[in-house]
Amino acid sequence: MSERPLIYEPTGRAEEYSDLACNPWTGCEHGCLYCYSWQKGPPRLKRDFLERLPAEARRLRGDPRRVLLSFITDPYQPHDRATQITRQTILILQEHGLHVTVLTKGGMRAVRDFDLLGPGDQFAATLTFTRWEDSRHWEPKAATPDERLKALRLAHRQGIETWVSLEPILDPLQTVALIEASHGFVDEYRVGKLNYVHLGIDWRRTADMVLETLQRYDCRYYIKNDLLKFAPPGTPQRSRGRAREKVRA
Repeated sequence: MSERPLIYEPTGRAEEYSDLACNPWTGCEHGCLYCYSWQKGPPRLKRDFLERLPAEARRLRGDPRRVLLSFITDPYQPHDRATQITRQTILILQEHGLHVTVLTKGGMRAVRDFDLLGPGDQFAATLTFTRWEDSRHWEPKAATPDERLKALRLAHRQGIETWVSLEPILDPLQTVALIEASHGFVDEYRVGKLNYVHLGIDWRRTADMVLETLQRYDCRYYIKNDLLKFAPPGTPQRSRGRAREKVRA
């Protein structure tokens, strides 16, 4: 039986975020209550991951599509601090002419590897709450909201392209506040609804609020299909917005 490829083309809702992806780990320590994969136990590195990855990267050499790290786990969960598997992964991909997007709730844990991210690479963070108490309840071992915002700000100052995943939306008012707090150093927002937990959110009102805020600050954004169907008719799924000025440290 052949093993599944380490670098793969996502399908379904994940396909809206990236053309290619790689998940070094199975399982995640963050324990997010809204995540479908949090109950899979402690993280485990995929079998022979570092040995197999170079051959897969070699076959994709020069592919212009970015490789996203990661969908079903987090590249900067606490376990990575000692192993530095994510750093090794980025280096292997880049050695074969591939660019990466890092998507994480690890906050300042990711800053360690900013020296590897250059033109063509991206740093992205999932933002869910402004309130520390809500984040600790829903995402007990993820970085705090302030740490995630700080990491995005540092990436922007170093000239790294940044984007934010506003998915899942758990509190629409806090989602709006996150846009207001970060629009000066975030290049794009990607917005999706909550799908695995039911909180009675009014999605039509939420879509209106979020879109009004993004448009008020002339943000670049992408509205995922699951939320777009609640937006007013004729709402563009993607808006280019204005370019954020890059600042080099």
